[in-house]
Amino acid sequence: MCRNIRTLYHLDPPTDDEEIRAAALQFVRKVSGFSKPSAANEAAFARAIDAIAATTHVLMDELVTAAPPRDRAEMIEKARARAAKRYG
Repeated sequence: MCRNIRTLYHLDPPTDDEEIRAAALQFVRKVSGFSKPSAANEAAFARAIDAIAATTHVLMDELVTAAPPRDRAEMIEKARARAAKRYG
């Protein structure tokens, strides 16, 4: 999976539309191999992003868990600690 796509489910504060769209964009870029589509492919690229974002919204709305939401600040701090250990 693309390293730029992060877990979006069950976070505090909740994931917003912009984050879901950004993840859909990263997914389409990864799958298509284009970071920016040509004019001929732009419409298909945009439709794919819209479809994936809409499907992601449905998925997020239908998932269920009894666990408490994950704290974004804590997740960011853990990622920074991993990066510091990895890259020095």
